[in-house]
Amino acid sequence: GGPVPIPWPSGREPGAAGGAALAYRLVAGGRGLGTLLLARQGLARVPDDVTALTEDFARRVALAIGAARQYTRQATISKVLQRGLQPRKVGQIPGVDRFLVYEPGDDGVAGGDFYDIFPAGSGDRWSFMLGDVQGSGPEAAVVTGLARPWLRLLAREGYQVGEVLDRLNGLLLDDAMEAAEATALLVAAAGGQTVPEGPQARFLSLLYGELVPLPSGRGVRCTLASAGHPLPLVLRPDGRVHTVAEPQVLLGVVEDVAYQSQTFDLEPGDTLLCVTDGVTERRSGARMFDDGDGLATALAGCVGLTAQGAGERIRQAVHDFSDTPLDDDLALLVLQVQ
Repeated sequence: GGPVPIPWPSGREPGAAGGAALAYRLVAGGRGLGTLLLARQGLARVPDDVTALTEDFARRVALAIGAARQYTRQATISKVLQRGLQPRKVGQIPGVDRFLVYEPGDDGVAGGDFYDIFPAGSGDRWSFMLGDVQGSGPEAAVVTGLARPWLRLLAREGYQVGEVLDRLNGLLLDDAMEAAEATALLVAAAGGQTVPEGPQARFLSLLYGELVPLPSGRGVRCTLASAGHPLPLVLRPDGRVHTVAEPQVLLGVVEDVAYQSQTFDLEPGDTLLCVTDGVTERRSGARMFDDGDGLATALAGCVGLTAQGAGERIRQAVHDFSDTPLDDDLALLVLQVQ
């Protein structure tokens, strides 16, 4: 339990002097992590005060090594989860250029942002989504892993935009989610991770919409709904920017909500920007990026840019807004009619 004297290797080299050496076992959480060896030439015995100080130092080293190993395991699991929770391939809508930016926050924990673009059943209907689970870690990963497939299934069953959100809201409030959360708790406990955040992790902000070609063949008709999510913006070729949805309550909070959708036309040259709160709530001191319509102002400066050009400019503006690393996932989706 304490330091162990180690014989000094004297007499092996010409002119070698004696000394004192002590070995300390590094233990954290009942597990041996290695050995700390302290030695000094020319000492017959290590003083007691130095022994006590080094013993305390060894305990701190063991705790630091244990925490670092646990964090590395958690970060590795989170990266694997993050890759598995995002679509392997994002659909390409005919006549619409699209660009996605997704950057996980700098905390090594699986985040809750997700996205997708996919054909919605038969015909020329295409669906897109951008969502954010309110939380992080295993429970948020469970919700993220279920929400995207549920949305795909509901869309392909022919439900309208508002109906899709109604049914997803019911699923998030269903008892099945409690079983999924219990599983996440077991996974967290087995991995030595922090206990998840509880019911808040099933709260979900979501922007969900559908695109269909206009009868004229030039442009698309967009129907979308926002549930507790930053409102999307449309940039017209003349530089005008305006919002195209109404704020509604988060998913998974209140039962029997009838979500409403808005329909509008996007013509050639129009750009639709959808973001998560990692963009709008990026902080610099007491200020946030979207204070004073900061996001709309940044988008207005993207006239004439491609979908990728607009997305990259917004992403860079968010990074430049503060000198600190991202503390939340950053996700944005740009759709531009050709």
